[in-house]
Amino acid sequence: MVEINNNQNSGDMNEIIDVNSVSEDGNENVDKNMSVSSNYNDLTDIDWQRSEDGSYSPSSYINRDLSLLQFHLRVLAQAASPRHPLLERLFFLIIFSSNLDEFFEIRVAGIMQKLNIGDVSTSAHGMRPSEVLNEISAITHDAINEQYRILNEDILPALALEDIRYLKRDELNAEQSAWMKRYFTEQVVPVLTPISIDPAHPFPRLVNKSLNFIATLEGKDAFGRDINLAIVPAPRSLPRVIRLPDELTGGKEHHVMLSAIIHEHIGELFPGMSVTGCHQFRLTRNADLDLADDVEDIAKALEGELENRRFGDKVRLEVTTDCPAHISEYLLNEFELHDNQLYRVNGPVNLTRLLFDFNIPGLRYQPFTYAVPKAFRREMDKSDKSSSMFAAMRKSDVLVHHPFHAFSPIINLLWQAASDPKVLAIKQTLYRSGTNSEIVKALAAAARNGKEVTAVIELRARFDEASNIAVANYLQEAGAVVVYGIVGYKTHAKLMLIVRREEDRIRRYVHLGTGNYHAANAKVYTDYGLFSADPDISEDVHKIFQELTGMGKPANLKKLLHAPFTLHEKLMSFIDDEIAHAKAGKRAHIIVKANALTERRLIDKLYDASQAGVKIELILRSMCCLRPQVKGLSENITVRSIIGRFLEHTRIYYFYNNGDERLYCGSADWMDRNLFHRVEVAFPIENKKLFKQIYQDGLINYLQDNTQAWTLDGTGVWQQLQPAAGETPHVAQEHLLKVINGVEESS
Repeated sequence: MVEINNNQNSGDMNEIIDVNSVSEDGNENVDKNMSVSSNYNDLTDIDWQRSEDGSYSPSSYINRDLSLLQFHLRVLAQAASPRHPLLERLFFLIIFSSNLDEFFEIRVAGIMQKLNIGDVSTSAHGMRPSEVLNEISAITHDAINEQYRILNEDILPALALEDIRYLKRDELNAEQSAWMKRYFTEQVVPVLTPISIDPAHPFPRLVNKSLNFIATLEGKDAFGRDINLAIVPAPRSLPRVIRLPDELTGGKEHHVMLSAIIHEHIGELFPGMSVTGCHQFRLTRNADLDLADDVEDIAKALEGELENRRFGDKVRLEVTTDCPAHISEYLLNEFELHDNQLYRVNGPVNLTRLLFDFNIPGLRYQPFTYAVPKAFRREMDKSDKSSSMFAAMRKSDVLVHHPFHAFSPIINLLWQAASDPKVLAIKQTLYRSGTNSEIVKALAAAARNGKEVTAVIELRARFDEASNIAVANYLQEAGAVVVYGIVGYKTHAKLMLIVRREEDRIRRYVHLGTGNYHAANAKVYTDYGLFSADPDISEDVHKIFQELTGMGKPANLKKLLHAPFTLHEKLMSFIDDEIAHAKAGKRAHIIVKANALTERRLIDKLYDASQAGVKIELILRSMCCLRPQVKGLSENITVRSIIGRFLEHTRIYYFYNNGDERLYCGSADWMDRNLFHRVEVAFPIENKKLFKQIYQDGLINYLQDNTQAWTLDGTGVWQQLQPAAGETPHVAQEHLLKVINGVEESS
């Protein structure tokens, strides 16, 4: 069990989530002994009175980092759930490892930096950095123990029954052991660099998250020195998991870990000496980039910072459970870390590089055929075949809902524009794409064909900086104009603009999305994309590109909401409208689907709305700093999170508005960074058919999920829903697969 003790100013808030409690029918159950009542009406009032400045007290908010950690625990719970196919459960375990790595690299590292400045709270929740770090340490230690329990007791034995095995050294037969020795000699030794620890060889500077071994030695080396310690970094160029040859396994999926190969033969690296111990470890460092706002060239500055990322401040040390205390203490002292920053794991120290992508259909999710909207499936303009997509967009807006709909219409539109002699210009924002992207290739082709191509590339998309620099160089070589947006404001908006001359007039076509222009992500992220030739929206997109590439005052937009200028203000005013309707005795309703809600003024405004009688339903994938269902504060607010096969990524904002309903999709979460420090766009859905489609599929469908949904209560506890007795299970993502792709639900 993972227990979360979220101490805040109002007293102890015990958040308990049981990722090990699974009923026989496969439904996770919250610990029956937890003190929090499942009846929200029985919740104890929180001290939520306003302060003198009119704000709510710190106890009204949940800590952002602890809330994000709760999301990671919900992902971990999927690895324990037999609802998911076996290899997908392994994938959830790997995703949890990756998420936790980034959590330490960015969030924990940031809190440690605040602590170094002073142990003073600067956030709405009132917790000091030291308190947050202590909570994180307690939660993550328990979570990692649970992660490896799931791996060793559930997943690995189940994989072995399917003849998928990760063999330990003592499980190899004589032929396999001989093969492993040859592999070590031929493939590993040439790239290994053992480093002795002595006055001439200080402790090496180890790369962030690299696999390393510390060996204890006896005897003298070739120079007669008594060396008792050595560090052996595992080469990053080698795979962490190696498949044994078919002739040694009968064609079965049997593998051996690189760590086992090095451990078994490490003695060969120190001839004439005895290796008395060998222990793997991994160091996690601060990986956030520190880029000043007054740099002259963002690309050059980033290239310099990327090297620093590999050697940032230390934040976590991982060792195996059998590592002796004196070795782990030595490493802690060397890295200047404390005991609570040491994590002992019962298995490989880096699960993110564990193989999982085996082609065994019965152990994976059922594949499906990606749908294409009807408007793009039929030829709309017989007289101009090359412009069929443009003709469809002139006739009506077209909506795609990834991953249920294919990403290909976006790519096809760009290729069509690249070769269409009537197309004059293409403008595109790129946040995460990659040099092998068809999007990037089409833009380069358009530039080579004489189109005016402008790419606004956000170089600072975290962990994609190097890739984005390569994309920028590639497009510039093709003749495109490349700009990097606005220093100090990440360009996070998802916009494409195509300018076309038609019958002596200029017409603009646009695509706006909630997700990145990344084909691989579009297969696993849920996102909306709107294709439109609406003159007002197209003009708005044009003005935003003018802002991004030029100078001047903020654009006066007709339909789009635009951060950092109008989006937050408009959202606040929309909530105020619902408050006014509720106070007038009219129906008032807000539904928001986003990744996160952390911005304090919006939270306060939602509290105000709840107290006025507005019904508020929040569907938030990860962070939520708002406390729902608290008497006198947020009784009319519910919060749920959907964790399933696909990563929920759509952002939808719905306001009933006394029957004149408003519905926007956009790129922005309800966070400070999105609303004030990024370029974001939210676009209205005005087509009645598309409005209904998003409202039903993207909102109501998710509010009806009673199987993969988790609900949050006022104490900060997340509980996974289960269908009531006699109630039909409803899984939102499976429902969409059925209605869009024709895949029958499995529940």
